[in-house]
Amino acid sequence: MSEQDTGVKLQAQAASPAWERIERARHPQRPYPMELIERIFTDFSEIHGDRAFGDDEAVACGMARLGAEEVMLIGNRKGGTTKERVRRNFGMPHPEGYRKALRCMKIAEKFGRPVISFIDLPGAYPGMGAEERGQAEAIARNLREMARLRVPTISVISGEGGSGGALALAVADRVLILENALYFVISPEGCASIMWNDAGKKALAAEALRISAPEVAELGCVDEIVPEPPDGIHVERELGSGFLGSVLHNHLRELKQMPVDALVAARQQKFRNIARFYTEG
Repeated sequence: MSEQDTGVKLQAQAASPAWERIERARHPQRPYPMELIERIFTDFSEIHGDRAFGDDEAVACGMARLGAEEVMLIGNRKGGTTKERVRRNFGMPHPEGYRKALRCMKIAEKFGRPVISFIDLPGAYPGMGAEERGQAEAIARNLREMARLRVPTISVISGEGGSGGALALAVADRVLILENALYFVISPEGCASIMWNDAGKKALAAEALRISAPEVAELGCVDEIVPEPPDGIHVERELGSGFLGSVLHNHLRELKQMPVDALVAARQQKFRNIARFYTEG
């Protein structure tokens, strides 16, 4: 590729509103799920292991309090330093991470505690070891079991919500997305590589995929967009976290007033209706 072609591509990418949103969602200073959890909740007590293979360090689960309300929290960990990110697999869960999350959801169901998950991951880990240990089965089981949990459930997409890896933690009564977060079936880079055999067309793919918060809300994939401070939650963390905490309080109060059978039925109906469309002729 010539320098001129490269320059044209970079200018097109820089001018793309969709790509600007992606850069905000991937901002290196954007708070990860565990930081949001630390700012919003108290008394977090972590639970380790899936009781089958091991403890996935990319996924954290535990009991905590949202004000006076006892809840079960699930969030993925990315890590701050390069060494920590490698140890936590850059936030991409293995099957044992999803099994640990499901184990904790079942504990929450047993004790009648709402489940709140925080999601910022590009997808489930696609490595050979993960596939050998049943990555697809673990995700599928989570989808099924989350759909019929008999406690209120809320999911928050705080950064990237990628593919089935994110959905395995997001089959919830309320799916919230931060204003600058993303929710997608495939990353723009992956889409561009498949469609045009050129990852450099990622800005074009980002426009076509419709993965920003307003777009996925219009498609019915999320229930509410949580506004961020004017400069973004990565700049005003305390303010952004405080507002998110208030939104969680409101949704949890509403969900707890619903009878359990009605709660589960409404959740299942909601996901059956997503992406439903009709054609003529």
